[in-house]
Amino acid sequence: MSDNQFGPTRFGFFIAPYHPLTGNPTLQIHRDLALVELADQLGYSEAWIGEHHSAGLEIVAAPEVFLAAAAQRTQRIRLGTGVNSLPYHQPMMLADRLCLLDHLTMGRTMMGVGPGQLATDAAMMGIDPVRQRDMMHESMDVLVRLLRGETVTAESDWYHLNEARLQLLPYQQDGLEMAVASTISPSGAVLAGRHGAGLLSLAASDPSGYEALLPNWKVYEKTMADNGHVLDRSRWRLVAPMHIAATREQATREAEWGVGHLVDYIEKLSGMSAPWNSSARAAVEQWTGEGFPAFGRATIGTPDDAIATIEKLAEQSGGFGTFLLLGLNVADWDATQRSARLFAEQVIPHFTRANRNRVASLEWAHANSERMIGGLTAGIQSAFDKHGQALAAALGTEEAK
Repeated sequence: MSDNQFGPTRFGFFIAPYHPLTGNPTLQIHRDLALVELADQLGYSEAWIGEHHSAGLEIVAAPEVFLAAAAQRTQRIRLGTGVNSLPYHQPMMLADRLCLLDHLTMGRTMMGVGPGQLATDAAMMGIDPVRQRDMMHESMDVLVRLLRGETVTAESDWYHLNEARLQLLPYQQDGLEMAVASTISPSGAVLAGRHGAGLLSLAASDPSGYEALLPNWKVYEKTMADNGHVLDRSRWRLVAPMHIAATREQATREAEWGVGHLVDYIEKLSGMSAPWNSSARAAVEQWTGEGFPAFGRATIGTPDDAIATIEKLAEQSGGFGTFLLLGLNVADWDATQRSARLFAEQVIPHFTRANRNRVASLEWAHANSERMIGGLTAGIQSAFDKHGQALAAALGTEEAK
């Protein structure tokens, strides 16, 4: 990477979550909590949890509730709603819940926002999909004001606020950190730039989303400037699916365990038959090659493969601050934990340069080894010369006895 392109220095998980329909949903949710707890122990910086209400696989309906439970199990990891679907909520009620969560977590809460992903969610609530992005903008306009402590009177065709104010403001003195979901269209970049929020690129590994990274950033950059906000690439987060193991073959075998439930999900939501559903191996090859609709292209391989993918994302984007692993539960629980540990052990230090002084220290020792060993040898000989007579006398005394 060139000097003006930098890789991430923070890492975390983006957990929708996706779970096979054949499992125990209670245990699945508790494993999601355990993954956040493990991430905290391993030094990951963030965990984001999604909001969904239909289609069976993404079974967390209230990320604030989940994150409150996660906060009791963790110490330092920051916790984000990934994301709150703004058209589904009266803005004041959502702001109130997030402020409460911020106090419960002692300032570790982040708020991710989006229009809502699943058409089935919107349909059940009677929301016109064409209106969802406009509704997101309308909600955000009042959310940021409420969270700043303003009194808001506002009206739309779906909410009314009459001298509304929050009785409890966020724990964080500078307010909640906010990030807006962005995929391929510039809508998220415009909304984030208008309000000075961070950018959360959910489709970074999708071929179309990958190509849209830089154009969307330029839209974000211009909108931030037009609205008087300070641009900061460290607030840009990219999301991509990964599963790693000691070898590519091992990672592939582990991903074959659960890739079928993703393929089934894609087929049922799209109403189309996937030609690569002939076998688990064929599905993994498709996923790592051309990619899956909505899920993009996965990295299933070794730590070196993960590093290469993240470096390509950094080069394509021009640099970003946080990389989030998309939690997909394609491997069983033991393999998922191993992947998280391996990523923390071998991938994260590459980008944080955690070992740079250790490497320099060993290289310095090697470069000066001849002088150092010579000095050590001379010191030992000097000690013998200085204390040799006393040692010989002592030994002679012992023999006489």
